[in-house]
Amino acid sequence: MLSSVAVLALDRVAAFELGVLAEVFGTDRTADGFPGYRFHVCSPDGGPVRTTSGFQLTPHADLGPLEDADLVAVPAHEHGSTVPAPVLDALRRAADRGAYVFSVCSGAFVLGEAGLLDGRECTTHWRYVDELQRRHPTAKVRCNSLYVQDDRLITSAGTAAGIDACLHLVRQEHGSATATRLARRMVVPPHRDGGQSQYVEAPIPRTPEAATLEPVLEWLMGHLDRPVTVDELAARAGMAPRTFARRFRAETGTTPHDWLTNQRVLLARRLLEETRLSVEAVADRAGFGDAAALRHHFTRRVGATPQTYRATFRDRVGV
Repeated sequence: MLSSVAVLALDRVAAFELGVLAEVFGTDRTADGFPGYRFHVCSPDGGPVRTTSGFQLTPHADLGPLEDADLVAVPAHEHGSTVPAPVLDALRRAADRGAYVFSVCSGAFVLGEAGLLDGRECTTHWRYVDELQRRHPTAKVRCNSLYVQDDRLITSAGTAAGIDACLHLVRQEHGSATATRLARRMVVPPHRDGGQSQYVEAPIPRTPEAATLEPVLEWLMGHLDRPVTVDELAARAGMAPRTFARRFRAETGTTPHDWLTNQRVLLARRLLEETRLSVEAVADRAGFGDAAALRHHFTRRVGATPQTYRATFRDRVGV
């Protein structure tokens, strides 16, 4: 169970990306029923570090907490700077003992210098993906993902994608209900799949000629159990099917089918976590039609069968 977090703050650390990790894991919400974490911001020598915003911050500790933290996270910093050898050694030890190792934006370059990206799937901000691949040619850099998990290694793109990756980890460790409540508390989307595009066009403004797709998405969320077609959704939005498909990608960064499948898998996860419904009943409630279709999509997107996921989740949280 995830209970301790160490965030590595190097010189010229990005304040927002560090703040994302502090908001999710460093804010005490236990009085409201959220899990609590032992949270440390660490610098190589325990001394103050400069931020890219021009102010200094004073960490909690030196590299000591990295030695036993369940999660070691590296926010963005100026990736052209030299990383001290003791930092790289501490990151390798964390990975070797099975801790989650997590980067936000250009923090992936630090993990790369430690050799943790070799042969692994990873990502970073779209501006830096070519450089990351050039520096670490054996890494499998996914150029446009919001975040990528490869076993206990989690890398995310810039800024808001770090929030998505944090919520992904919370969902994985504590369940969908906790992650959704936390997202609602933070006033952010409860779930964006890591495979969604980093670059999404700005939403179409609300006008009679170009209404937002928000009403259609809200309707879909309330009718995940029923079969729907793009033609039906286009008609509901008052658009031609091809126009609807283009608009949908512009507003969500993915296709209607992929978005709907992601939401159905998320619903299936909640049902597997929170109910004792059979897999067949979960498949019906989530709109997959039958257990075979659920197993196919669930395994592809979660990396485990529904039965294995339910057993693992119950073992993890003790329900």
